[in-house]
Amino acid sequence: MKLGVLTVPLSGMSAEEAFRYLAGLGVETVELGAGCYTNDAHLNPESLMQDDKKVEELKALLDKYNLSISALSCHGNPVHPNKDRAKNDDAVYERTLILAEKLGVDTVVTFSGCPGDCPESKYPNWVTCSWPEDYTAILDYQWNDVLIPYWKDAAKRAENHGIKKIAFEMHPGFCVYNTATMLRIRKEVGDILGANFDPSHLFWQGMDPVMSIRALEGAIHHFHAKDTKIDAHNASVNGVLDTSHYGRDLDRSWVFRTVGYGHDAAVWKDIILALRQTGYDGAISIEHEDSAMSRREGLEKAVAFLKDIIIKEEPAQMWWA
Repeated sequence: MKLGVLTVPLSGMSAEEAFRYLAGLGVETVELGAGCYTNDAHLNPESLMQDDKKVEELKALLDKYNLSISALSCHGNPVHPNKDRAKNDDAVYERTLILAEKLGVDTVVTFSGCPGDCPESKYPNWVTCSWPEDYTAILDYQWNDVLIPYWKDAAKRAENHGIKKIAFEMHPGFCVYNTATMLRIRKEVGDILGANFDPSHLFWQGMDPVMSIRALEGAIHHFHAKDTKIDAHNASVNGVLDTSHYGRDLDRSWVFRTVGYGHDAAVWKDIILALRQTGYDGAISIEHEDSAMSRREGLEKAVAFLKDIIIKEEPAQMWWA
């Protein structure tokens, strides 16, 4: 496994400043934003698309600091019911495929997206229950009429650009948000689809990341290291479906935290062990979104925490057996 960082929190730095800083912390690989919800400051897609010399310059810069690219990320909603929004996010996705091919990157991270409840919708409709029957009808439309057809086509386009892994972040608000929905889309479309496994989104849904990792054996394409802290009082009063603003930490049922500040080292060691036992040996990419800490402090604490937990070497033979 390699210690990585999604560089979005460092968007105020130039690419070279960010790479130098991260290399100095001991980071080995970076995940670069390519657009949509993910800031693209360190990739500059328009420049790279127009000038192959810029592509080579970026590769040389990464080599200078002994960094690789674990993935390009274009978290968006290409099945948005607003046709202009869907067209834009699909165009960013297509551009990301081209950039990944130019850079020799085989993994693209994104969301599954979420359609509306019918062709005339204006906004996405995330269904969280199966009754009344209206919701079942919405799910049937979303999956069979929109989501599956779109990703069958999008997967073919990815393969045409040499992409081997499309990693869906299992995120509430989108159709693929848990283990079952990830396995369903993978079964419908193919093994090119897998998870960008982010425990933070599973913790607050009440899931056990270790059990989910085991259920997704062979289907984890990338990994985000981010934590969540459940507020026992607020969650016991209002549950975990919390729509209050992220900035209202004391009022929320849960908040994102730097790894180690939501769950202790024992929990994270179990997660890393489960990844190793199920065959994942890719990036452990820190996604820092902790409102209680500065960008640098939260990131540096996450790096320090994970350095002693990540398993880097291949397992030894059982010399004792």
